[in-house]
Amino acid sequence: MEQRISAVTLGVEDLSRARAFYEAMGWAQGQQPDDEVVFFQAGGMVFALWIKLGGHGAPGLELAHNVRSPHEVDRLLREAERAGGKIVRPGHRAEWGGFTGAFADPDGYVWEVAYNPDWALEEDGSVRLP
Repeated sequence: MEQRISAVTLGVEDLSRARAFYEAMGWAQGQQPDDEVVFFQAGGMVFALWIKLGGHGAPGLELAHNVRSPHEVDRLLREAERAGGKIVRPGHRAEWGGFTGAFADPDGYVWEVAYNPDWALEEDGSVRLP
């Protein structure tokens, strides 16, 4: 696993309210592909607000590590498990077109591991929204 964070996701109760708050704080150009999530470019990473109701969104705080291929998702999940983590979402094809899974570290913090064909993953590990 490269030493970097690709995204930080907050699970929110009310997506419109949360988006309005962050926009009032100066965050701009949020991308909202559906009614469950908003993505903001935050330097070389992404900050996301994801509705936590309905079972798809983040329950509280979730970190993400984007990789360059679907194969890398499964490899990194196995690596996390060997290191003492727990797979909480096995690698699977996502409805948004990528490949994703997640593990929890020994203290229960969840990391999504994702291949997103629509996001640019630079050589230095920084992520760029389209």
